[in-house]
Amino acid sequence: MKIKIEHVAIWVRNLELMKDFYVTTFHGKAGELYHNPTKQFRSYFIAFGDGCRLELMHRPAISDKNHDDSCSIGITHLAFSVGSKESVDLLTGKLRQKGHAIASEPRTAGDGYYESVILDPEGNSIELTE
Repeated sequence: MKIKIEHVAIWVRNLELMKDFYVTTFHGKAGELYHNPTKQFRSYFIAFGDGCRLELMHRPAISDKNHDDSCSIGITHLAFSVGSKESVDLLTGKLRQKGHAIASEPRTAGDGYYESVILDPEGNSIELTE
């Protein structure tokens, strides 16, 4: 039996903005918009080569999480491998120029990963690794 993570899902406020961010920034390929009018649910699956897919989901009745600086139970970040230290530095710089918040500058972390952490348009942490 071969097991792999198939996809991770995120509730979002602005579905189109978030889709465009992940497609443009990480070269994802968005599938067709799924819409269930009965549940007022819309979603996109975004594929990243051979990796796990990301599902962005929206429904008007979803409430915001408390996004303070404290730790909490649940998914804390997504990580994208960009291939090299230079690519981490380059993409972090490009995202800074576009006005995205940088939560952690490029560095070698205690676990040996070279990484930075940026925030997507809705404040989710994205780890960029080599």
